[in-house]
Amino acid sequence: MNNLFNTADAAAILTRIEKLSPAAQRQWGRMNVSQMLAHCNASLETAMGLNFPPRVGFVARIFGVLLKKSFFGEKPFPRNSATDPDYIIAGTPDFETQKSRITGQVRRFSEGGPAGCTTHTHAFFGKFTPAEYAIMQWKHFDHHLRQFGA
Repeated sequence: MNNLFNTADAAAILTRIEKLSPAAQRQWGRMNVSQMLAHCNASLETAMGLNFPPRVGFVARIFGVLLKKSFFGEKPFPRNSATDPDYIIAGTPDFETQKSRITGQVRRFSEGGPAGCTTHTHAFFGKFTPAEYAIMQWKHFDHHLRQFGA
């Protein structure tokens, strides 16, 4: 299973990020490319323990536990998946700033390995191991890079 702790997998994600340009057009969804990069930055910051979105309500937690296993299979995330409101980015962040920031964070997360990953409970899915965070982040990046043709 691909994950951001694997050096080759992280390098492949970085190569795909480098292919993005400010003119990249989405193939589905609502985000523009700058918003997507900022969204991925926020998500990776959660995995790194740099931000702590509040847990979702009780009913959503039950759904999260039930859906968690399906998110770790080989199948890519589906198009037009719902976005947690805490990760919706308004406006148009600066593309180059977000791109530079995300490449640095992918490197830090990958090189930091499990010791550099949070053990904080995921807001929707519940308890995650560092390995699960690394898989989830790889799949999240893959989803959004496919969204913009990279």
